[in-house]
Amino acid sequence: MSTRIYINGTITPPEGAKISVFDRGFLYGDSVYEVMRSCGGQLVDLERHVTRLGRSAQALALPLPERDKILDAVAQTLKAADNVESYVRIVLTRGEGEVGLATDLAINPTLLVIAKPLVLPTAEMYNDGVKVRLVGVQRTSAKAVDPSVKSGNYLNNIMALAEARKSGDYEAIMCDRDGWVAEGSSSNLFIWQAGRLRTPSLSVGLLAGITRRRVLELATSRGLEVEEGRMRPQEIRDADEAFLTSSIRGILPISYVDGEVIAPPESCRGPSPGS
Repeated sequence: MSTRIYINGTITPPEGAKISVFDRGFLYGDSVYEVMRSCGGQLVDLERHVTRLGRSAQALALPLPERDKILDAVAQTLKAADNVESYVRIVLTRGEGEVGLATDLAINPTLLVIAKPLVLPTAEMYNDGVKVRLVGVQRTSAKAVDPSVKSGNYLNNIMALAEARKSGDYEAIMCDRDGWVAEGSSSNLFIWQAGRLRTPSLSVGLLAGITRRRVLELATSRGLEVEEGRMRPQEIRDADEAFLTSSIRGILPISYVDGEVIAPPESCRGPSPGS
């Protein structure tokens, strides 16, 4: 198993991968990216990921290489890495140029692909679930850095996760400025409550996850009642079940929210108000 990196047509091991310190992806997070995994040696939802990469690039007015060039770069890198299963990241930056915020200072976009051995959460995490925490860090407004764009500007998510990890929790759940639940630092959120599968609406301000969409499609095809809407933090705590979705982890159950077991049996709950 190995890690291989494609940078503008050259494939190299990690120690040979070099990028200019004047690249805007490094200086400003002026970039877009996609992450996916393979299963049975085939990349999962590759076409959907490349399509979303294009939407993100368009939203930032970032020049996008031809689709075939991106697909060929991914195929070459995967072949060079030669892993049983791989984690793959595609990164497109505006390129390098003189230091400054103006986009016309960039010269040529940088296309980068990383392929490395796939590492998944432990079997225990899939079986027993993970702990999540609703954090004080708010999800950025669409009028600031649009959450629907999968960009390299990730400080919002980084600080949210850092807050959750201080309490020993696996994932941070962020809300918007009005207190509506949005998403995890690197995941989408679902709850099962009163016979309905619920997830925050894209209108709240969150990434339209590829796996999120797959779950919604599968649920609808099986006749389940599905709701994309708004939810308050307490609704997660009161859920019958809850889980996270992401392209690498797939579906990962949640066992604790803010240190409390999700939907414990009545006999395990504390006394009701006024009792």
